[in-house]
Amino acid sequence: MSAHTPYLIALSVAGRRCVVIGGEEPALAKVRMLLEGDADVSVVAEDVHPELHAMESTGRVRWLRRAFRDDDLSGCFLAINTVFDAALQRRVWGAADARGVLLNTVDNPELCHYSSPALVRRGPLQVAVSTAGESPFLAAALRERLERVVGPEWGQLTGLIGTVRRRMRRRSVSAAAQRIAYRRLLRPDVRDRLRRGDFGSAAALAEALVEHPGRVDGAVHLVGAGPGDAELMTGAATELLAAADAVFHDALVSEAVLSLCNPHARVVNVGKRGGLRSTPQHAITTAMIDAAREGQLVVRLKGGDPFIFGRGGEELAALIAAGIAVRVVPGVSAATAAPALAGIPLTHRGVASSVAFVTAQQRDGGASDGLEALAAAADTLVVLMPLRGLDELAARLARVLGEDRPAALVAAASTPAEQVVTGMLRDIDAAAQRAGVSSPATLVVGEVVRLQSRSSMAERSMEASSGRQTSRSGIFASTPL
Repeated sequence: MSAHTPYLIALSVAGRRCVVIGGEEPALAKVRMLLEGDADVSVVAEDVHPELHAMESTGRVRWLRRAFRDDDLSGCFLAINTVFDAALQRRVWGAADARGVLLNTVDNPELCHYSSPALVRRGPLQVAVSTAGESPFLAAALRERLERVVGPEWGQLTGLIGTVRRRMRRRSVSAAAQRIAYRRLLRPDVRDRLRRGDFGSAAALAEALVEHPGRVDGAVHLVGAGPGDAELMTGAATELLAAADAVFHDALVSEAVLSLCNPHARVVNVGKRGGLRSTPQHAITTAMIDAAREGQLVVRLKGGDPFIFGRGGEELAALIAAGIAVRVVPGVSAATAAPALAGIPLTHRGVASSVAFVTAQQRDGGASDGLEALAAAADTLVVLMPLRGLDELAARLARVLGEDRPAALVAAASTPAEQVVTGMLRDIDAAAQRAGVSSPATLVVGEVVRLQSRSSMAERSMEASSGRQTSRSGIFASTPL
């Protein structure tokens, strides 16, 4: 093969004569694949793997018990050479080229008309991974990853969509209408039924989605978007975003996460930012209910976890009261992710055995009346949304914990703009202003902050020894602790 990018196709080998040269493990793997395609397979080798011998005994393959001859490729459609002998490889290549036979020489891309991709097979669905012969190992590794993601239900879904497709084509349904129908069939609830083995229910839902979409009940999913990095989202959250008809998201949800939304979805920013004009909560709830009643799959996307200072409980209650099907998909909260990414353990043996979480922005715009009592009771205090009124917040905490209690601000955790600013309660506000810290941010107060420099040094040491550089290009600023 040349160094050019190959043009991938799927060949039908059903009933066609295909020849495999060699009889060891590599040959066995190739024969299995050809038989799955109903090929007429001949194996040329003086000796073969016991399983190939059994296949020959049952008539599944033809075994030519001898060395390769050039005319073995006469009348052949496709050939695979699994023998690692340079002279034989050149000879087989010449014989195939002269007869117009497609040849693959295992682990020798220069003597290949085509390469065999690594395949994930799920019934009629086949997902191919090709490296143009550069690295079969890499192709196999990627296939193993895909096999964990693409479950057996995808094969059943392929057959289901094929049935729908044939039915619509017989009725001359337009291509545009067909595409809309196929997108509906990608809803997770269809695959969920297939995953449970309930094919009849999945087929009934598929028919309803195609023939009577307005009669299918919609649903709302309260989904946690995590702290910002899309890789920190759960698999369930990612799958729902890819299938959603409508996404109502918070203002602080990152662009990396939003890029995972279905490109055909209606994506609406309903975020509430302190001090700025925002969408009223009742309007958000009404919009979700209306969309669900139209049969849409709705995602309410919230930064962090929907049930940690995200008003997820209120929305859940309102949706249930309206008779809307609702599911909660937890997310990684910035309350735990931000300190962890900054190298600050919230608990540490001999330093902190308790932690409390609080928001600095109550309904009236101020911090909780019980802030001081909470701070005094816990070894580590984590405050979400602390920037507005940070000077007053730090002063309140200092009156209880002392001005020299260590504090850290972690802003834009897990994103390229991540910042970590450390200091004491007496100067953390000034340090934040000098560093230009902006929302979203998390404040950590407690002796565990002193461990942050140790963790950061360890991370930098790991990067230096491995040649790795952190993916976060943020700012680290500190006041000596």
